[in-house]
Amino acid sequence: MPFANKPQVFGASINELTLGTGDKAVTLGGQNVFNLYSFDAPIANAPKIGIEISDEAEQPSPSLTAFYDGCATLADKAKKAAGVAEADFVCVHFASADPNGANRSVEECVADAKAVAEAIDKPLVIAGCKNAEKDAELFSKVSEALQGKNILVLSAKEENYKGIAAGAGLAYGQKVGAESAVDINLAKQLNVLITQMGVDGKNVAMNIGSAAAGYGFEYVVSTLERVKAAALGQNDNTLQMPIITPVGSETWGVKESTASEADVPEWGDQDERGIDMEVETAAACLAYGSDAVILKHPESIKTISQLIAALM
Repeated sequence: MPFANKPQVFGASINELTLGTGDKAVTLGGQNVFNLYSFDAPIANAPKIGIEISDEAEQPSPSLTAFYDGCATLADKAKKAAGVAEADFVCVHFASADPNGANRSVEECVADAKAVAEAIDKPLVIAGCKNAEKDAELFSKVSEALQGKNILVLSAKEENYKGIAAGAGLAYGQKVGAESAVDINLAKQLNVLITQMGVDGKNVAMNIGSAAAGYGFEYVVSTLERVKAAALGQNDNTLQMPIITPVGSETWGVKESTASEADVPEWGDQDERGIDMEVETAAACLAYGSDAVILKHPESIKTISQLIAALM
């Protein structure tokens, strides 16, 4: 009996969100089918890939360290990262702003952000140090300095969304990332709170949380799946924001990526392990609901780009 495909096309769709300006601007979302279901209907915008750089050392990959060898400034690193053809945007992680770490000032970080924006022509995502108070100030000041660049700040959380929504979103017209902890109800609640502040829901992206494959990743997958099912199947406009998932920062921090070959020779080459973890996690995120993933290694980015092209 021949197979008869019955397309599952929804009346609802994911919001379109554009990052950057000009010819290099990218648009997330827009689809009215499940992720990568191009056999059901044409997908408006293919999933996008970001390349993450940090204002601290890129660890632990030897080849990733070598890739940025000779880059004297963060702007140099950004320019090198933006040169990866398959990367659609650049994500700058201001890890050094952490008060429990280097505690660099907001002013220093803003100066670096401005230098990065001048050095690249691809869209820019700004990630903070995960300290809620410091990030709120950082995102507001960077948003002011880069007004008109149409950046995304990643991320606003329950602890600091008011300042970020008012500053980055309302005062300076930037896109706001809403970060929750792998729970559909928390994701929905934060989206509602941010939009109640006056930020247009079409200027919001979701980071519903992430983990490396094998590290409680089933919770990430099930949450991604439930969010997309509610957004499309139930036409829930509080969950129709595109999803952006920082994968690299999770996968390069687990033991499979950090353990040296000298310590566990039976695991094989450290770089290959780290790239494998990054690719496997990103592929699963894209399959279950992410509209964009943020990776670190150029080889991972090339592989995921080939995957997307093959499935679109």
